[in-house]
Amino acid sequence: MIVEICANSFESAIAAQNGGANRIELCTQLAVGGLTPTHQLIKKVMPELSIPVHVLVRPRKGNFCYSKEELNIMKNDIEFCKSIGCSGVVSGILKSDLTIDLIATKQLIEVANGIDFTFHRAFDCVKDPLKSLKHLIDLKVKRVLSSGLKPNAIEGISLLTEMNRVANQQIEIMPGSGINFDNAIHFKNEGFTSIHLSATKQLEKKSISFFERGTEEVSDEKTIRKIVGLVN
Repeated sequence: MIVEICANSFESAIAAQNGGANRIELCTQLAVGGLTPTHQLIKKVMPELSIPVHVLVRPRKGNFCYSKEELNIMKNDIEFCKSIGCSGVVSGILKSDLTIDLIATKQLIEVANGIDFTFHRAFDCVKDPLKSLKHLIDLKVKRVLSSGLKPNAIEGISLLTEMNRVANQQIEIMPGSGINFDNAIHFKNEGFTSIHLSATKQLEKKSISFFERGTEEVSDEKTIRKIVGLVN
């Protein structure tokens, strides 16, 4: 089973590889659902990892309806990811009526030609998931990352399983959100071939000023190794 780690930093990316993960989705700002990492971070990660690197392309927090200017930023980020050798990108665009923006998403897919395109958890906002899934199949999207329209994937496993049936191997359904050591095996038992998780632990931040207090999250190598061992 493919274990993809949502890596929010260079440290998380290295932990994912050392823990035996098969692939990472590189991003930042997990607290808002993930945003596009800087080009500098991508440049730092790429030479250090031997496993595939997919990059989240999401220019801002909030909804998944983007302006023409934001769409151009996303296209430029995808071009950069291709130029530096990333194996894939993770993105997607919705309309205000909570349907997939097929025209804009197709444009992103065309820019990404030659590397994997994963439609991200914007999918969990759609009003008709099975119809939306068929649209993504028609667009020849490689995979869709979803929690089954629930806060976490174990709650959405019934819909995810139905999506997997409808997909019929035409598109990969990758469960994600809230997957951990205690529930990961359920997704393997249901026939999924990949899972997506962050496997983070809390680290105390060293306070050098009143701007930098509290904790930060980083993917935990030991947790990743345990989960990889469990599902393989």
